[in-house]
Amino acid sequence: MTDEPVPEAPDAPSASHEPDEDALRLAEALVFSSDEPVTPRGLARVLPDDVDAEAVLATLRLRYAGRGVELVDAGPGVMFRTALDLAPRLRKVIEAPRRLPRVAMETLAIVAYHQPMTRPEIEHIRGAALSQQTLDQLLELNLIAPQGRRETPGRPTLWGTTPAFLAHFGLKDLRELPRREDLLLEPMPPAAAVTADLQPPAEEKAG
Repeated sequence: MTDEPVPEAPDAPSASHEPDEDALRLAEALVFSSDEPVTPRGLARVLPDDVDAEAVLATLRLRYAGRGVELVDAGPGVMFRTALDLAPRLRKVIEAPRRLPRVAMETLAIVAYHQPMTRPEIEHIRGAALSQQTLDQLLELNLIAPQGRRETPGRPTLWGTTPAFLAHFGLKDLRELPRREDLLLEPMPPAAAVTADLQPPAEEKAG
């Protein structure tokens, strides 16, 4: 019996290159310098074609895990944030940013959980008129934005949250929203909690 030559195995398709140090440094610099969360698609624009952006971000996340600054999900992308366990200790030396007034936080919570919605609908749920100053404040901080118009008489503007809202609260998407009361600055009495129940209209106090 003669030995037959064993056919050679076909060459395996070439896989994308593993992240090298140059790709990791480039991703690190992009995330650090970006004002908005960096998405895999955005990172891919600056990486070589044979480097997987998802793999780069996964490796970078592992590299920063447990350090003072960590790579975390924020909306559709990632960003650097101070480790949560260090934040209370840093408040002693870093001035906290000015907080939104309660009425603005209540409005933001309502929009977050019921979006898209119109201004009259926000006022109906709050049980109080919504001042233009409050709306302008949320717009200026890019926490809410127009999301089209409702097809009703007058075609009122629909409002919804923005990617900046997700980044501000450290959320990957709206499914990770905490309880509504957790968006408020201070605990509220049950009777005053932000809910979807309709309340009798009341005038908003000047802030």
